[in-house]
Amino acid sequence: MLHFKEGSGWKACYDDERNLYTAQTWSRGSYHLYEIDEQIFSRIGEPGVSEFETEKLIASGRHLYMDIDDTSGPPYTVVLDEDYATLCPWADVQSSGHQWPSVLTDIAVNIFESEADNREQRKKNRPAEKEDMKKDAF
Repeated sequence: MLHFKEGSGWKACYDDERNLYTAQTWSRGSYHLYEIDEQIFSRIGEPGVSEFETEKLIASGRHLYMDIDDTSGPPYTVVLDEDYATLCPWADVQSSGHQWPSVLTDIAVNIFESEADNREQRKKNRPAEKEDMKKDAF
């Protein structure tokens, strides 16, 4: 069974069959999916926890997916965990239709410390591509 909490610009879900906590956030030009933990889920939406603090708490989880379509550049989608749809079947996923290639996403995950939680699962899912990249290296 799915249990939800909702606020302005966010929605979180606890799937008790899989013991899985996930959340989505959105604002003008920005949409994100996260895997969160029980501690985060229990705090969000509680009295005294502001919407700003709630979004910060959610964003401290593992980033699964993002779609950006704002005025700072062309729209783009970054799939950080290809299992995002399985992890968040309840989410109303938004997409600009301009998805980064997985190789570019791998590079970003390895460079940006904010995406460090995705390194292990991306490495696990890319053994063949890693060998191809070694062959193409200078």
